[in-house]
Amino acid sequence: MTITQDALPQGFRWEAHSKLASTNDEAMSRARAGDPGHLWITAQEQTAGRGRLGRSWISHPGNLFASLLLIDPCPAQAAPKLGFVAGLAVAKSLRKFAGARVQLKWPNDAVVEGAKLSGLLLEATQVEGHLACVIGIGINCTHHPDDLPYAATDLAALGVSASANAVFATLAQELAQALSCFDEGRGFATIRQGWLGVAAGLGDMIRVSGVQMREGRFKGLDEEGHLLLQTDQGLYVIEAGDVFLGQSARNLQEH
Repeated sequence: MTITQDALPQGFRWEAHSKLASTNDEAMSRARAGDPGHLWITAQEQTAGRGRLGRSWISHPGNLFASLLLIDPCPAQAAPKLGFVAGLAVAKSLRKFAGARVQLKWPNDAVVEGAKLSGLLLEATQVEGHLACVIGIGINCTHHPDDLPYAATDLAALGVSASANAVFATLAQELAQALSCFDEGRGFATIRQGWLGVAAGLGDMIRVSGVQMREGRFKGLDEEGHLLLQTDQGLYVIEAGDVFLGQSARNLQEH
């Protein structure tokens, strides 16, 4: 599927590259050069892709690598919530291809039966008095790495034939709608409700890594998007960490 600039939501621009070190780095460099934002950067291949917490992101050709640059999308204190905005948009996009089996694992990974289908990296900095935010999204369309400490999958492995361009066209529309709903942070309650509607493991026993590993029941999100974990010792509010669901959580317990 080939898409054009005209297919993007109004007010958004798009630059497609064959190869970049990192779409996030390219988008942030545009911010420092004075770009006004609402700019999508995509690449068919990345040579230095990375994920959350500084992890590398394997960038096979055929998958989607896209970053959206936003300038002053919300007050700085609300910027972390953009991860939930983008995560919800990713989930809604992928559900159009793979159905309701696509869920979101806190904070923002799209998963199918616990296997990672996409990842998201949100970065923000001040540039000339403006808040520059880059939302980086990687979606496994045709490939997924096998040498990971967690399960991963891709659309093709799930029996879904969808090109990176087709997924991007849908994602661009969904993220524009989600940003409109977010309304510079004023609409986060609606985003939060939508996120919980596609959450993986909600109400289940999970394990969360952070300062220390904790086990408990996933009770939901607070008003800031922090994970609420009910344990035998009480209710914990988790601001950052990795969630382990189902068999992954059981495997950790066994080891």
